[in-house]
Amino acid sequence: MGHNVALRDDAREMVPELAELRHRLHRRPELGLHLPETQETVLAALDGLGLEISLGTALSSVTAVLRGSTPGPAVLLRADMDALPVAEATGEDFASTVDGAMHACGHDLHTAMLVGAARLLAAHRDSLVGDVVFMFQPGEEGWDGAGHMLAEGVLDAAGQRVSSAYGMHVMSSGIPLGVFTTRPGTLMAASDGLHVTVRGSGGHGSAPHLARDPIAIAAQMVGDLQTLVTRRFDVFDPVVITVGSFHAGTKRNVIPDEATFEATIRTFSERARERIRSEAVHLCERVAAAYGLEVDAVAVTEYPVTVNDAAHAQFVANTVADVFGDEHYEPMQFPLAGAEDFSRVLAAVPGCYLMLGASSAPDYLTAENNHSSRARFDDGVLRLGAQMHAELAVRALRRDAAVASDHLTSPVP
Repeated sequence: MGHNVALRDDAREMVPELAELRHRLHRRPELGLHLPETQETVLAALDGLGLEISLGTALSSVTAVLRGSTPGPAVLLRADMDALPVAEATGEDFASTVDGAMHACGHDLHTAMLVGAARLLAAHRDSLVGDVVFMFQPGEEGWDGAGHMLAEGVLDAAGQRVSSAYGMHVMSSGIPLGVFTTRPGTLMAASDGLHVTVRGSGGHGSAPHLARDPIAIAAQMVGDLQTLVTRRFDVFDPVVITVGSFHAGTKRNVIPDEATFEATIRTFSERARERIRSEAVHLCERVAAAYGLEVDAVAVTEYPVTVNDAAHAQFVANTVADVFGDEHYEPMQFPLAGAEDFSRVLAAVPGCYLMLGASSAPDYLTAENNHSSRARFDDGVLRLGAQMHAELAVRALRRDAAVASDHLTSPVP
């Protein structure tokens, strides 16, 4: 493609600026749907590029549209911007200055890379046959920011529905530095929640027979949920249930009235997803009934399976090999049990989500993983991410414009 060298050279030149932007975002992490300082930083970084910018109302999102020099279709590029409620322990000189908050998942890199792509594409808008929608999204970490942005019209921000969409995620472990990976079809799991409150009757710890102990029964439910997975579900259609929150009692010799726990449920097919939500609730209800206790068990629907369009996944693989070389791409063998609200975008329009190895550790296999308080990411991947976003946009627009032209010129059967 004609602009490969120019995009590459420009991306290399902007690395210091992107690193500085990433460090600024990293020092001031914000959580959830409302990221006013992050939004202000992104708007300042996009200033002067000639973008059509709109801000979210239900969340502090930034949607920016770049008009190409030639009319055509529109493609979407996405970056999430929110941090995690984690106390940073990396020792970086640009570590978080906000107590209890950290960019432990690399969203600061995502944001800087998409700003870099916007700058690259604005400088080379003559290569764009159509428009690019830049989706700067808050609230990925459990807040369904993508759902909110879809409701507010991000897919139609250019005045037409985007023809394809791409997102990228850095990984602090598990993938070699500078290597991209993805796969066709199922890429990441669906995520749902299980919320359980077991109601008994309290009493003295020395006389459990005079009470109805909710802790023992809730604990049995936790164990039985694992047996439910291994004995009722196909190992080749995986289900993961993890209880991450369990609360009960105030003192060791007091039996409380209630015990509560919450679990995350991960599945890779709609069939398994529907079954486990129903059967997990029924299991809790039956265990409680067996011991004469009451239970409120509710399965809460969260994010669908993240599914890459096969042709778009191959397009991404081909683009990486063409732009960076074969050594920068490795096909992903198995889906990940993590979940993504970008799944909502890919359920609405075809596209692809991809991963980029960004470990700054000598051994990427033993490095701290995403969400760790010690997760560290290499600034060197900022160039790769920005250039890859830009290349995907240029090439996808040309491809989608050619497809649209073929449809217009094909004879009516």
